[in-house]
Amino acid sequence: MNKFQLFLFLSFLITFSAKGQEDKSNSPFSESRYNYFLKTVLLFNEYLDTDNGSFNTTQLRFLHPIGNGAWNFRFDLPLISANSNSVNKTGIGDVGAGVSYIPYLEKSNGIAFRLRINSNSAVDPSFGTGKWVAIPAVIYGRYFMQKQFLWLSSLEYQGSFAGSRNRSDVNTTAYENVLLYFFGKNWLAGDVAFRYNNTLDGFQNNAFLEFGRKITPNNLVYIHPSVAFGGEKSYNYGLEVGVLILF
Repeated sequence: MNKFQLFLFLSFLITFSAKGQEDKSNSPFSESRYNYFLKTVLLFNEYLDTDNGSFNTTQLRFLHPIGNGAWNFRFDLPLISANSNSVNKTGIGDVGAGVSYIPYLEKSNGIAFRLRINSNSAVDPSFGTGKWVAIPAVIYGRYFMQKQFLWLSSLEYQGSFAGSRNRSDVNTTAYENVLLYFFGKNWLAGDVAFRYNNTLDGFQNNAFLEFGRKITPNNLVYIHPSVAFGGEKSYNYGLEVGVLILF
């Protein structure tokens, strides 16, 4: 059994052995920035500077709760522009979809599981991996200091299971921690993500800061600069700007 199969097996066992609670209000997974219980439309634009040029991704993400809200469906549609000495074009990237499940939830902490599939659908080889990729993850959320701070920690594996034989396999493990601080209608967040690319045998880490604000009770905006580090980093620095609509 490889690491990917083992991770899925353990996730299956933990998911069906955990006991969830129905109290979803004011829980770690109900915060507006990462809300699992409301329909959400997220539109963001991310610019990445690389050694060989730049990539710009405009992405539409839709999230929809299922049933009693313990399940959540997600759909991602990326539009990518590449600008380098060899490529200057725009097109659809790898379209993805996924489901999340929350087996355990209290007002101060909770656990969620997520499985995403990215399809081999990019219109140009430079816009995608050339592979079908399964991405299982486990996420832990916890409030601190009378809910002024929210900590979200996740462990994720990205593994390809089909696609072009001429493209490298996707085999990456990521451990990420986000700390959010809420004040008034605003929030500040910091994140450090450690990613080990087993195919390249090197780290592709990154860190970001984020400032966001509620402009109405159901509409939010944020700005999100980031920097990459590690021996096999995939970009140098980036800037993401997004709008969320909750309904």
